[in-house]
Amino acid sequence: MKLQPRLFLIPVGVVGFCYFFLQLERRPGTFANSQYLGAILALELVTACLLRFEKVFFPVTMICFLAADTANPFAGESFTLRWLFLAVGALAGPVIWMKDNRERHFGTFHLIALFCALDAVASASASAATGTGLLKAGSLFLLFLYAATGGRVALAGREQAFVRGLVLACEILVFVVSAAYFAGLNAFGNPNNLGAFVGVIAFPVLLWAALVAESKAQVQRRYTALALCAVLLYVSVCRAAIVADVLLTIGLAIALRRPRLLVRAVFAGALLVELMAVANPAHMTELMDTLSGKFIYKIDRSSAHGGILGSRQSPWEDTIAAVKQHPWFGTGFGTSDLGSDHTSIQGSSIYTVEGTNREHGSSYLAMAEYMGMLGILPFIVLLMMVARAVGRVFSWMRRTGSLSHCAVPFALVAAAGLIHAAFEDWMFAPGSYLCVFFWVAAFLLIDFVSPGKATAPIRVSPSASFAAPALRRFPTSV
Repeated sequence: MKLQPRLFLIPVGVVGFCYFFLQLERRPGTFANSQYLGAILALELVTACLLRFEKVFFPVTMICFLAADTANPFAGESFTLRWLFLAVGALAGPVIWMKDNRERHFGTFHLIALFCALDAVASASASAATGTGLLKAGSLFLLFLYAATGGRVALAGREQAFVRGLVLACEILVFVVSAAYFAGLNAFGNPNNLGAFVGVIAFPVLLWAALVAESKAQVQRRYTALALCAVLLYVSVCRAAIVADVLLTIGLAIALRRPRLLVRAVFAGALLVELMAVANPAHMTELMDTLSGKFIYKIDRSSAHGGILGSRQSPWEDTIAAVKQHPWFGTGFGTSDLGSDHTSIQGSSIYTVEGTNREHGSSYLAMAEYMGMLGILPFIVLLMMVARAVGRVFSWMRRTGSLSHCAVPFALVAAAGLIHAAFEDWMFAPGSYLCVFFWVAAFLLIDFVSPGKATAPIRVSPSASFAAPALRRFPTSV
């Protein structure tokens, strides 16, 4: 008779239980320490999530990363707990992957991702701040390893439930964040962080969900959440997110050959501006001054830079100057050339706490400084493969005129992320929830559009039945 591996958990649990009480008797003050108790609770939480890895681990991991970047009582604990989940997910993912009998593969995209991680390690080892660079490169390797194994396990075989849960999570978060914001509480701490969440994650997912909604209740709820996304983008004045979502909406309307969708979007935007003006008629002049000053020009009175890209001009100039000084191999992954006046400006808001990095105003410029023109080549190939996968999904939508495919929301998220990253520095920063979600979505998207892979179009329906039409294949060429 074949022994079940879970039977070994019984004696292990008994031994661990006895050891726990032995330590409690010998060192009673140890377990009164809040740090020890917190560590035990964290290990119990991770263990519980591992037992339901396919269904639970990814959502809890995203909650930890999201909580670390929001204003909540558990932000400090989540800041450390997120790394524990990422490390455990990266280590457990390959094990669960190898035990799974379903057909999956590692292709060129995954090999390029491995080259990027190794390239980042090599670059960090030669940087001025080797320790910090290696930690950041190691976290990027863990992220790619988890996305290539554990993240894909979370979707394989349960695409319907995964996408339905993603849509529901976006709806709940948008309603909660909107209620908190209108109550005077900015859960994300700063406008750019709020705009990144709405522009790259919530808006693309809810836009797709609203267009494929079937019941009247679904249509009303999802369009309401989508309208709240527009309001949050308006009040946050996050130009990167607004540009990304505007271009995404235009591209989707062109791909679907639905000019009415674009007309409706323009009408909804104009209506939003009118409603905001009617809600506060006494300050109409002030509102228009804010639009022309803050949104169009975003003038910072404390800064000498102005113009439509005034807030980005200084970081871009500093980054380009650093690239010219280190053109071929860069300054080292995750570390910047802070210049000779580092000590005098270390307290500036554009420099990180450890004093080894700064704001670049663009993920792509940041990687150009980190890796140089030669070191960045694997990352360019990786991003081009993501863009190619997005193009194949849009090409499929243009030929079929359909949105009923589970690859579409991941393609929309990837497209919005690629545009947004041109103006914000997060794409290769694994400590950001946006970076983790984007790359997991990108790895899942690559699976959907792999040549010869058949996936069934699905609909996010409130009913328990998800009857899918005949299988459709993506073309092997764009």
